Amino acid sequence: MRSLWILLPAVAALFLGAPAKSDRAYSVETLAEGLERPWGMAFLPDRGDLIITLRGGGMVLWSAEHGVTEIEGAPRVVSQGQGGLLDVAVGPDYADRGVVYLAWVDRVEGGTTTHVGRARLDRGAGALTDLEVLHVVTPGMPGGGHFGSRIVFHDGFLYAGFGDRNSKDFTANHISQDLGSENGSVIRLTLDGEIPADNPFVDQEGAAGAIWSYGHRNIQAMTVHPETGAIWLAEHGESGGDEVNIVQRGGNFGWPLASFGVNYRDGSRFSPPHQPGDGFIAPAHHWPAGRTEHFPPSGMAFYTGEAFADWQGHLMIGNLYHRYLGLFSESDGELVEVARLLDGEGLRIRDVAVGPEDGFIYVLADGPGAPLLRLVP
Repeated sequence: MRSLWILLPAVAALFLGAPAKSDRAYSVETLAEGLERPWGMAFLPDRGDLIITLRGGGMVLWSAEHGVTEIEGAPRVVSQGQGGLLDVAVGPDYADRGVVYLAWVDRVEGGTTTHVGRARLDRGAGALTDLEVLHVVTPGMPGGGHFGSRIVFHDGFLYAGFGDRNSKDFTANHISQDLGSENGSVIRLTLDGEIPADNPFVDQEGAAGAIWSYGHRNIQAMTVHPETGAIWLAEHGESGGDEVNIVQRGGNFGWPLASFGVNYRDGSRFSPPHQPGDGFIAPAHHWPAGRTEHFPPSGMAFYTGEAFADWQGHLMIGNLYHRYLGLFSESDGELVEVARLLDGEGLRIRDVAVGPEDGFIYVLADGPGAPLLRLVP
């Protein structure tokens, strides 16, 4: 296993004053540099190491002992536009089988689409083996936008959220409103990729049985609430109107028939905002339209560690455009932003995770030559 980057000590050690509405300061440690367009990361439970995807198709492993090393055997991908090797998640069966789950984009009839699969991680060989495709999102479409592609596990099932492939049809014919299409939806599968018999649309003629919820635009973050077990997601809106949603079985979240966003081209409104009685599930939280206040999200996690005791139960969401990690207090689904972590560092935030052993906050930046950071008290 060839080392690509050395582990950097806490050379950043950049002390930041206490964020607004928080009495806890933190410092920033740079764990690795030079990551080429990283997208997803997940902790391995046996050693506390991080497995990281690179959108161009590679994978690496970060460990405190060895820094960053290559992982061979990643799936072939199409990395045009927003596509490529996207999320990675450690399966609940990892302890028995060493299995990790992946989302990536590849060619199919009609264009490209997201694939969900799994492989065994051979730590000794530094490679993935026995790569298996579990699900291919239908239909495939031309273009390179809005693949979404986050993965979480809950109650023994796999949930994955996808984008609407940047369709500009703002009518009821939009692909996110078509139950025959898995684009713009959250799907639910068994760990073997089968469609559970209790999925909401299994028996509906013409509907895709894998769909769990629909009416989404571009899902870029998913996590499970540590107390309620509900699946939370964050998705991009149209020129603002970004949303945090709490997923419901069979729920229609309205895109594009109900939206707080506006048209990118001229700022016009193409649909009314969510409102009571419209038949759609309103977001738990949304941001206004326009580029000054919007919050294009990527990566989210509830803080459950001990290192930052004042942040217990808070939700962290990466902000791509305004380049900070948002920290939100949460109570009964209500969110209030209380701090902007890493604000001023100029980093697009791609993913965030909480160290299972140390309770520190691990942050993956976006773009060519991006760093892996760690926030410590």
